[in-house]
Amino acid sequence: MKGKEPVQVELRCPACGQDAWLSRKPIYDGFTKTGETLACALCGHVFASEAEIPFKDNRPKVFSEADRPRPVKVFREDEKGKMCRYCAEYVVNPFLQRCALHKCEVEATDTCPHFRPKPPPKEESEPESPNPFRL
Repeated sequence: MKGKEPVQVELRCPACGQDAWLSRKPIYDGFTKTGETLACALCGHVFASEAEIPFKDNRPKVFSEADRPRPVKVFREDEKGKMCRYCAEYVVNPFLQRCALHKCEVEATDTCPHFRPKPPPKEESEPESPNPFRL
């Protein structure tokens, strides 16, 4: 399961003072599961909730904050704003991308000294009567 942390099972039991595992046993009412008992596997001390269990942190402390890499900045802020992708003259076609000002083929990441920013998108107002042809 990607993105999900593994279930913690190792703990330091406050009752017996030993490193132990958490024992999860289901509670049934007939054939219906109604809950779980959380207990120390060594001494049987029962915990009221999972929030009060003193789990052990087994992750190795190898790296510090100073070891983290610097954030990658590919474009300078002034360069990012002059890319064809953000220009008002940029025309996207399924087969190629064109500049309407220079009448040539361009890429989205090209830059141009004649850059003109796109106007902000207009918010569409809802028509009074519903259009049956609009999805």
